[in-house]
Amino acid sequence: MNISLKNKKALVGGSSGGIGKAIAQQLAESGASVTLMSHSEEKLHNIVNDLPTDQGQQHQYLAVDFNNFNDYKKVISKYFENNSVDILVNNTQGPAAGNALEKKVNDYQQAFDLLFKTVVFTTELALQSMTENNWGRIINVASVSVKEPLSYLALSNSIRAAVVTWAKSLATDVGKHNITVNNVLTGYFDTDRITQLNAKKAEQLGIEASQVRKEMESRVAVQRIGDPKEYGYLAAFLASDKAAYITGINMPIDGGLLRSL
Repeated sequence: MNISLKNKKALVGGSSGGIGKAIAQQLAESGASVTLMSHSEEKLHNIVNDLPTDQGQQHQYLAVDFNNFNDYKKVISKYFENNSVDILVNNTQGPAAGNALEKKVNDYQQAFDLLFKTVVFTTELALQSMTENNWGRIINVASVSVKEPLSYLALSNSIRAAVVTWAKSLATDVGKHNITVNNVLTGYFDTDRITQLNAKKAEQLGIEASQVRKEMESRVAVQRIGDPKEYGYLAAFLASDKAAYITGINMPIDGGLLRSL
């Protein structure tokens, strides 16, 4: 399928590595001008320099700290004073792993600021120009754990579920403006985050991390975990006109396959 995003402007969170980086690369390959966001300015600088510009794209980046909502709010507000976006990919790093007994109320507040408040605030700013232009694409990188909670991800389970239900409500409100809102319920992809989570789970179970990975792969129909590039392909589709009627949908994906609900 030929996806053209030429002349579109995209803002992609958490794009210095993993899934966010793969999404940014694929959007740029499809012709979009991309603004990357993450805390690592050195990584962002290197990625921006490697993104394609053969279709007149102009790329840039924002160094932000998603863990400090007040500082993030200032940086992203200043960005939108002089910029608008057609495609918004809401993506941040995940909160610390741990079960419900390990986490306290302050942990949930921090996770709420990280996963919910940054998403809602950024979306509010992006919607101003999307509504004026009568076109927009909002993609939330969520987790399959909102449908199948994982005991060692109590914070992520809880707050990402709030994002998903908020997004469904938003999709109903903005659809009339030709703006789609979709949640991708991320499964198992080969990223640093998965490596870290596997290490923690292995420690809890007293086994090798390689055993955890093998068990993970066995749960996926194609017997492997996904390549972030495959995630980028899905994001590019959701960002295109071809996905005009796909809105408010929760899409579980792992191992490179979109799993039916």
